Amino acid sequence: MFTTILPSVIKTTHELTSTFLKRTVELDVYHPEGLIGHETVNLLLVNDGQDLAQMDFEHLLATLYEKWKIGPTVVVGIKAGADRLLEYGVAGRPDFKKRGNRAQAYSDFVVKELLSFIQREIPIHINGERAFAGFSLGGLTAFDIAWKNGQYFDRVGVFSGSFWWRKKDLSAGYTDNDRILHEVIRNTPEKPDLKFWLMTGTADELADRNENFIIDSIDDTIDVIKELMKKGYQRPQDICYYEMVGGKHEVPTWAMAMPKFLQWAFAKDGK
Repeated sequence: MFTTILPSVIKTTHELTSTFLKRTVELDVYHPEGLIGHETVNLLLVNDGQDLAQMDFEHLLATLYEKWKIGPTVVVGIKAGADRLLEYGVAGRPDFKKRGNRAQAYSDFVVKELLSFIQREIPIHINGERAFAGFSLGGLTAFDIAWKNGQYFDRVGVFSGSFWWRKKDLSAGYTDNDRILHEVIRNTPEKPDLKFWLMTGTADELADRNENFIIDSIDDTIDVIKELMKKGYQRPQDICYYEMVGGKHEVPTWAMAMPKFLQWAFAKDGK
């Protein structure tokens, strides 16, 4: 019978020079320390990884381990660069202001450089769930990359996602059909083998473009869920929607939501 040891958390910082991005990307890696070797170990990539330090992420992870809430997980926080608004977005689909015109390069970095770097440089065998998460525009990006590369990911986590990403300005005859990610989901022939955790806060913003008394961030997220369900995904088996009352578009809100996401994605022994 195997002995079970409670993992601790070790944070290390790495630099990865990317051919696709033509810059060096800084990574914060949170390792589970003290493993025996027989454990199932998960992987989580996080866009806007610089925000994890503001969440006291080491303590957050350690607390979940101490309470036996999640299994051992390698978390890689990908720090955003100066061109965040160009590198994040939907690959190949810049918005109406041409933001996101380097999103394909960022996707190539993640899939073709970062994943192999983790396998090569992180001395832990990852054999469990593989998830990609992000905040705001980073959440939109995580969704897009996982959606188009489902062979590498099992789960997606989006905190206050920028699902408004659109090809037309509101003043230029915009309709909801101009939302880019919704269109991508609709037009994808296959159904990636993914599960989704989508979070919004009731105080994410004030905008209500269709004047239905529901803020746009909630409307856009609910409509993503509707598109997913049209593809055949089901609630709650495949989709978890978490709406935080009073939640704002800020790191403290996402920090409060993070344990819920981690427990959904990496529950100890699948419970």
